[in-house]
Amino acid sequence: MVDAGRNNLHRSTRSMPCSRAFILQIASYSTVPNTPQVSFTSTMSAFVQSKLLPSGNSIPNLALGVFQSNAGEEAYNTVLTALKLGYRHIDTATAYENESDVGRAIRDSGIPREEIFVTSKYYEISWIPWSTTPKQPWSYQDVVDGVRESNRKLGLGYIDLYLLHAPCDSATRAEAWRALEDMQAEGLVRDIGVSNFGEKHLLKLAKTWRVKPAVNQVELHPWLARPDTVKFCEDQGILMEAYSPLARAEKMDDPVIMEIANELNATQAQVMIAWSLAKGFISLPKSVKESRIKSNLDSAKLKLSAEQMAKLGSLDEYFVSGWDPIKQHEI
Repeated sequence: MVDAGRNNLHRSTRSMPCSRAFILQIASYSTVPNTPQVSFTSTMSAFVQSKLLPSGNSIPNLALGVFQSNAGEEAYNTVLTALKLGYRHIDTATAYENESDVGRAIRDSGIPREEIFVTSKYYEISWIPWSTTPKQPWSYQDVVDGVRESNRKLGLGYIDLYLLHAPCDSATRAEAWRALEDMQAEGLVRDIGVSNFGEKHLLKLAKTWRVKPAVNQVELHPWLARPDTVKFCEDQGILMEAYSPLARAEKMDDPVIMEIANELNATQAQVMIAWSLAKGFISLPKSVKESRIKSNLDSAKLKLSAEQMAKLGSLDEYFVSGWDPIKQHEI
């Protein structure tokens, strides 16, 4: 998701197309001489499971989100730390303005490119609620240029998953999706999906799509379960990704969460992430602190009982901790 707080929001820029030779050159990167001396786990943590995407690629069900990880050393070091601990899925976006740092950290890690799953997203920024500029339509060429620019900044040869960050303009949404379909066909992205789409947005897009979205990334946590959207996507075979699975720490003192955390000798955050994973979602917690990054990863070890899941299921109250494009963006 995007926020006007700690990130200056990205506006589309033009870039030259990537040649096949350029892609192959980047894909075969080696570590640079000044790589930080960090000891890395050789594989993804064994307790993190994966799901299958339409391309045949696997997506780890627990990722590091880098929303509001400041561009530069903070984002770079955060990604390096996560990779050291065993993360193999990083979620970024053009609007986060840290794609270059994510790519640099991945290259410097020395971990083979094919072992790391990278997601990015493109957004028509004029549609953010607090934008002072008039709302603009999607542009096929802007989306194409956005994908190419993301590839250039990441410097990894291809992107595993690329999303439309929000529904934005209804009249030109199909045009934006067609651009992602064409970028997938060109090989710059392996799978494509959406973020912040409700079932009505998806039903309209279904009238023209050639490729069904692989995922829908929305805010999901025990207080915002979105049962209708989740059921629709599951019926369509669209995987659900949960951003803000910790509800931006606004529900840490909820008595139910605290009770279950005590029962499991876990943190409240771990219980929330464990709920997300138990629901079958791909969970995207974010942190820049090593202790919390590790603790979030360890959430994959937790097993919630049926009784605990029922208690957590009773908390749903449509509590939105950030923004809500599903309701704010036209159908």
